[in-house]
Amino acid sequence: MTGPFHTHDLLGGLVHTHTHDGSTHTHASDGMVIDEPLHLHGTVLPQGETRDVWVVEGRITFTKPTSARTLGRDLWILPGLVDAHCHIGLGPQGAVDAATAETQAITDRDSGALLLRDAGSPADTRWIDDREDLPSVIRAGRHVARTKRYLRNFAEEVEPAELVEAVVHQARRGDGWVKLVGDWIDRDTGDLSPSWPADTARQAIDAAHAAGAKVTAHCFGEQSVTELVEAGIDGIEHGTGLDDDTIEAMAARQVALVPTLDNLDIFPGIADQAAERFPTYAAHMHDLYARRHETFGKAYEAGVPMYAGTDAGGVGAHGRIGAEVVALSAIGGTDFALGAASWRARDWLGRPCLAEGERADLVAYTSDPRVDVAVVRHPRYVVLRGRIVVDTSV
Repeated sequence: MTGPFHTHDLLGGLVHTHTHDGSTHTHASDGMVIDEPLHLHGTVLPQGETRDVWVVEGRITFTKPTSARTLGRDLWILPGLVDAHCHIGLGPQGAVDAATAETQAITDRDSGALLLRDAGSPADTRWIDDREDLPSVIRAGRHVARTKRYLRNFAEEVEPAELVEAVVHQARRGDGWVKLVGDWIDRDTGDLSPSWPADTARQAIDAAHAAGAKVTAHCFGEQSVTELVEAGIDGIEHGTGLDDDTIEAMAARQVALVPTLDNLDIFPGIADQAAERFPTYAAHMHDLYARRHETFGKAYEAGVPMYAGTDAGGVGAHGRIGAEVVALSAIGGTDFALGAASWRARDWLGRPCLAEGERADLVAYTSDPRVDVAVVRHPRYVVLRGRIVVDTSV
């Protein structure tokens, strides 16, 4: 017999695969291995040590079990990737149905992103937490935006007098984060302007902290990011308007930056669409885009903690964490970019990496992503909670 054959457990929905060597592997009906120890050999990042890694009952161990299925040798093994800015349950018109949200989550999972920081969604996606085959999600509730100053149907839209109450409400809906829309085009002035008075933003950030949540904000322009960092915010999304003083302040306080660098390629199109009605805004967006690498290079050199996020959802496609890693490597090199999407991001979000007894969430590659960072787009194996969810060797 040269290949596997299958039998089916119709009651349990399981498939028993009997291989040519007589061993038996049990799979769920979606193809995930669920009940056998796994073995991987290779270079484990970030340590760079060549060693054996086993997965037993969904957990990492460095102690060899009695038996295990070897997935591969001479691999490069990373903690599961992190998309630190995405939107599960959000489409171009607002909230999407559960089936669409499921597809979004699976697409991210299959790219190797096993931990998702949802940076704002109007959909209730708590049901994902009960799905062993879907990534873990850390939510920021729904965006909080100024009335008619953001994309329609995306945010809870309020006026400044209502901001503190809205932030406290979203802190209850989230998983320790709240997302503000810090700036947007002001059609009266024809350019980007802050959504919130600085004093009001400070009060809202203080209220979120009192409620046990951190605050991050969408910021394109210069004024909003400066004011919000001064107000004590914990994170900045995009951050194209960072100036030298604000970068210095972020580095001193270790305020997180998720630049969504690959997705910033939408800026020229946004600017061109607005050029006839809002020429000042269009020119501003072109300028922010043109100097983005210089801006983020300064942030990197100053020691601002930076993490990888794709801005998937809304209008952006899911499954692009590899593209964001490649883009970030142009700012700080491959180790920086890989860490921004894996071990450093996990440390920042309080989730474990590859350690004895920790949950087996990992990605493995057949060549070294530190040498050719584009390798990160093509994992050989993705293992979630100890189960194989991607295997491109077959």
